[in-house]
Amino acid sequence: MDDYAREPCPWRITEDCGGAFSMGAIGGSLFHGIKGFRNAPSGNYRRLISSFVTLKERAPVVGGNFAVWGGLFSAIDCTMIYIRKKEDPWNSITSGALTGAILSVRNGTGAIIGSAIIGGVLLALIEGFGIMFTKMTAEQFNPVNRMMPEDPAQAPQEGAGSIFGSQGSYQ
Repeated sequence: MDDYAREPCPWRITEDCGGAFSMGAIGGSLFHGIKGFRNAPSGNYRRLISSFVTLKERAPVVGGNFAVWGGLFSAIDCTMIYIRKKEDPWNSITSGALTGAILSVRNGTGAIIGSAIIGGVLLALIEGFGIMFTKMTAEQFNPVNRMMPEDPAQAPQEGAGSIFGSQGSYQ
């Protein structure tokens, strides 16, 4: 099984920016397509036209906003890797907090602090769930059979204390 290796940092920023744009454009298409359909005057033709017009106008904007977030996050993450000389979850948590703070800088000090806290907490949750999921799924590849005792002398005798009777079927 091949391990997924990320690109080096200069290319990682471009890759994350493009991926975030795609995700935002697809999500924005769905959201604004439905919004345009619901807010249109009555009539199926009008609703369909309004849906496509709203989708065409707003989906690229949402994609662009996602791309800015993804590019800034990735740039800060690469900077943290360069400064700290290691790649760990703290880089992502710090990058999320700094990205939230930078993107809300025009709204004042309160918004900066609030966005930094929210960004850091969200990335901490994401990293925590990722670590938990990795540990849970790694146990299935453990070569040790946990059902068998390590000492053969402690193994249950045939028919004594097992859930199977003398016929070998479940009773």
